[in-house]
Amino acid sequence: MAAAETSSIAGLLLVSVLILPVVGILAQLALGGRFLNWICLAVFPASFGVSAATCAVVWSHGEPLIYIVGGWQPPLGIALRADGISAAMMLVTAIIICAVAIFARVEFTQPSGAPEARAPFVFWALILALWSALNALFLGCDLFNLYVALELLTFAAVPLVCLKGGEATVKAALRYLLFALLGSMLYLMGTALLYGAYGTLDIILLAQRVHPERVTWIAAALMTVGLLTKTALFPLHLWLPPAHAGAPAAGSAVLSALVVKGSFFLIVRLWFDAMPGLGHTAGPQLLASLGAAAILFGSVMALRQQRLKLLVAYSTVAQIGYLFLMFPLAMAAEQSWTSLAWTGGWLQLFSHAFAKAAMFLAAGLIADALGHDRINDLGGAGRLRPLTFCTFGLAGLSLIGVPPSGGFVAKWLLLSASVAEGQWIWAAVIVVGGLLAGGYIFKVLGRAFTAGSDAPVIVTPVSLSREVVAFSLAVGAVLLGFFPLEPAEILQIGRPEILGSTVP
Repeated sequence: MAAAETSSIAGLLLVSVLILPVVGILAQLALGGRFLNWICLAVFPASFGVSAATCAVVWSHGEPLIYIVGGWQPPLGIALRADGISAAMMLVTAIIICAVAIFARVEFTQPSGAPEARAPFVFWALILALWSALNALFLGCDLFNLYVALELLTFAAVPLVCLKGGEATVKAALRYLLFALLGSMLYLMGTALLYGAYGTLDIILLAQRVHPERVTWIAAALMTVGLLTKTALFPLHLWLPPAHAGAPAAGSAVLSALVVKGSFFLIVRLWFDAMPGLGHTAGPQLLASLGAAAILFGSVMALRQQRLKLLVAYSTVAQIGYLFLMFPLAMAAEQSWTSLAWTGGWLQLFSHAFAKAAMFLAAGLIADALGHDRINDLGGAGRLRPLTFCTFGLAGLSLIGVPPSGGFVAKWLLLSASVAEGQWIWAAVIVVGGLLAGGYIFKVLGRAFTAGSDAPVIVTPVSLSREVVAFSLAVGAVLLGFFPLEPAEILQIGRPEILGSTVP
């Protein structure tokens, strides 16, 4: 792996994927809002191209890309490492952010010749900062550096919630901030305990030194609870629905599809990479139990909502729960099924990211067109905006797990692993969760395509290009359903069981 470590291509790719969004922010500050459109036109395609190239190189080489910053080896130095899941996450992030950027261009554009507006300038700076922070999370190998990236992500995401202003949105943003700061404090306390016990925070070195003892368990508990707070896993989800209620559609799409996945990614790093010795304990079962509770609670709450955005928000609470079913299944003693569960968990994340981004964008278009998002008053709206409601329905198929959607393949892989490993309770939860998801999806579609007492009226024209962007994301969620029903090769690159031959 020495060649991959010192490769100039590896260094260029991994540094560029972090720096390019930052360059965009600096260009905004230096040139001002007059050149905002041109800056975005240059930075977004370039960042997407670098992310795609990184994923292609990792996949083609079959081994992680590693770049040692400044030539200083860990634990003194910083290493950037792109393994299979990092590369896949960066590509999915790039696709969704670029799609959301195209969607938001109409709402957050800087009019030519007009005075500089605050909202477009802030929105694009936050999106670029969020993109860079997510990539830093995916590439980081040190738990403290990951904490820094996590904080950057938080401070980029919170202002998106209250970008439109208003008392309710500011309160929601403050609640989000308080939960996020609590999670950060717990995470930082855990890293301090680990450093005091083992003298390093490098993930690879920790995996070689850490062993089950009291200080390890306390640190793992603190860090996990802190990250669960940021992931909005039940019962720590209280900040998420209010945050979505008043946020712009583009902000909600990024928050649900990507931001909460960043902290989940760190939980995976912690349990699978930094502390693999804790996998055969009660911890993974507890995480899956919380995930199962989230699926049931979030689905029931979604069924009870009267506003479309809140329904989609509680659906996010439910769908996040499926991700945590991966932990006991991918850490089971029976190794023949762990790779299947591992692939199913990540495919669930990818399909949910595409589907939920599409649903929030569709919900935003519906609210813009009708002037409200009250579900009971959607009667007949499906005939006025058929493409938007088709987008909502396609994305909903993935959440339900209907073939040939990506959600179906993900849930089938998790279901197969749970049955094969004799963990029937998770199989039952997956089936019940799918039925409940069908209930709240068809609640919206049934109302939209049934004539109401009062005919709906379009109060604001909706751009066809924005509808096409949302529809494309929903199609992406469906296309993931053509993924082979077997462990994905790229997701196996750099996994702990083969780390000995791939890390310095």
